[in-house]
Amino acid sequence: MKPQIRPIMFVGTGSDVGKSLIVTGMCRLLKLRGYHPAPFKAQNMSLNSFATPEGLEIGRAQAVQAEAAGIACSTAMNPILLKPSSKHSSQVILHGKPIGDQSAKAYFLGNNKMELFKEATQAFQTLASQYAPVVMEGAGSISELNLKHRDIVNMRMAKAANADVYLVADIDRGGVFASVYGSIALLDDDERALVKGIIINKFRGDISLFEAGKKIIEDLTKIPVLGVVPFAPDIYIEDEDSLGLETKNKTTGQNTVNIAVILLPYLSNFTDFNALEMDERVHLFYTRSSDDLEKADIIIIPGSKNTMADLQFLRTTGLAKTIMQASKKGKLLIGICGGYQMLGNSIEDPHGIENEINTLPGLGIIPAKTIMAKEKITVQTSFTFNKISSVCTGYEIHMGHTTFEESSPMNSIDGKPEGYQTATVWGTYIHGLFDNAEIVDTLLAGFTTEQGEKFDYEAYKNENYDRLAEHLATHLDIEFIIKEMQRH
Repeated sequence: MKPQIRPIMFVGTGSDVGKSLIVTGMCRLLKLRGYHPAPFKAQNMSLNSFATPEGLEIGRAQAVQAEAAGIACSTAMNPILLKPSSKHSSQVILHGKPIGDQSAKAYFLGNNKMELFKEATQAFQTLASQYAPVVMEGAGSISELNLKHRDIVNMRMAKAANADVYLVADIDRGGVFASVYGSIALLDDDERALVKGIIINKFRGDISLFEAGKKIIEDLTKIPVLGVVPFAPDIYIEDEDSLGLETKNKTTGQNTVNIAVILLPYLSNFTDFNALEMDERVHLFYTRSSDDLEKADIIIIPGSKNTMADLQFLRTTGLAKTIMQASKKGKLLIGICGGYQMLGNSIEDPHGIENEINTLPGLGIIPAKTIMAKEKITVQTSFTFNKISSVCTGYEIHMGHTTFEESSPMNSIDGKPEGYQTATVWGTYIHGLFDNAEIVDTLLAGFTTEQGEKFDYEAYKNENYDRLAEHLATHLDIEFIIKEMQRH
C-alpha cells in the first residue's frame, strides 16, 4: 500500500529569509526523486505576476516553482494575489481574477478574511487531490501576533493542511538565535507541534564554525536543525520582488549595448528583462536618472500596476522630458504593457480602475490612445514578430485597450496585429518578449555587429533548478523531511 504523503510547509522568521527559493529547490528535488510535487502559497503580495494556461493570474514565484516541479501552473497554487496599486491599497486577485481594490486596513481587519481563508483552503484541497506532496510556503514572519488571528497563509493554513512545518531563518541578516527562538516561543502549543525542523539559510563562510550554534538552537527549541544552507549567488533563480534592482551597476559599458530600464514606482514584471540582461552583448540597468537615460543606447519603459500614477511620476521627475527629447534624437524607445500605454497620446480611465483621474495626456510618441477597461486580459500568447520566421511566445496581463490613429504592427497573434514598431519605437502588451532569442538578436542588430551565442533561457533555468536541488540535498537532511512526510 502506497504511504500517505503529508504536505510540507516552509515558513519564516521574517520576510526575505529565502522561503521561496527553498520551495523552488524542494519542488525540483522531489520531482527528481520520483514524487509529483506542486507549490502552494495561499496569499502572495507581488507586482510580479504570470498568466496561467487558462488565462488567469497568479504570482510569478508560484509559476517559477511549478516550472521547477515540471508542471503547468494554476490558480490553485496561489489563490489570493495582492498587487499594490497605491501607497495604501492593493488590487485583490482571487482565483486568477480581480475582485476589486482594498486598503491594507480594510483587507487585514475586514470581515472577509474568513471567506478568503475558505477559498484558500479549497484551493489547497484541489491541489492536494492532484499532487503529492504539496510544497507550501508561508509569508513574512509566523509570529506577527497582532495579525495572527486573521492570517491565512502561515500557521493557520498549516493547521488546516496538517502540514509538516519547517522554519527558515536568515543568518546573514544577524540575530538568528533570537529570531528562531522567539518565533518558536510565540507559537501556540498546537502550532509548535507541527514544526518538525529548523533550516539556517544564507550562511557565509565555514559551516563547521556553526556546529555549536546548531546545538544551542536545538537545546533552546527542542527542535532539530536540519541543516545550514550556504549562500549561493551563482545559482540563478528569478527574484520574487524588485527590491535589488536599483543597486545594479549603472556604469555604461564600453563594448556593450547599454539598455536603461526606468525604475517606476509601480514597476511590474521586471523579469521581462532577465534573459536580455544575461546576453554578453548587453549592459542592462535600472534607473530614475535623466543623466543615465541620456547615456543609454536603448530606453525601456516597463510594465506598471498603476500606469497613470507612473506616468505622472515621469512628468514630475523630468524623465518624461528626457524620454521625449531622446525620441526626437532617434534613440530607440521600447514600451512594455503600461510603458506601451504611456508612449501613446492619451490614457483614459472612465471607470476609475486605477485612480480618480479620468484622462491624462501620454508622451505622444506613438499615435495611439488607451482606455482602461473593467475586465483584465490575462493570456499566454504565441505570436510572430517582425520578419522572424519562428513562432515566439509570451503572455499578456493588462486592463487597457489601445487603438491607433495609424498602425505599424509589431506582432501578429492569430493573424491579428498587436503592438507598434518603427525604426525608433517599439510598443507591445506582450511580457516575456526578450525570452525569445531571435527577438534579442533583432533588437541588438542595429547596435553591434557581434553575434552573441544563442542563449536558451529555458535550458538555463532548468539547469539552475537542478543545481539548486543538489545544493539543498547536500546541505539539508532531506531523508528526515521525506520520512516525516510519509508518516500517517
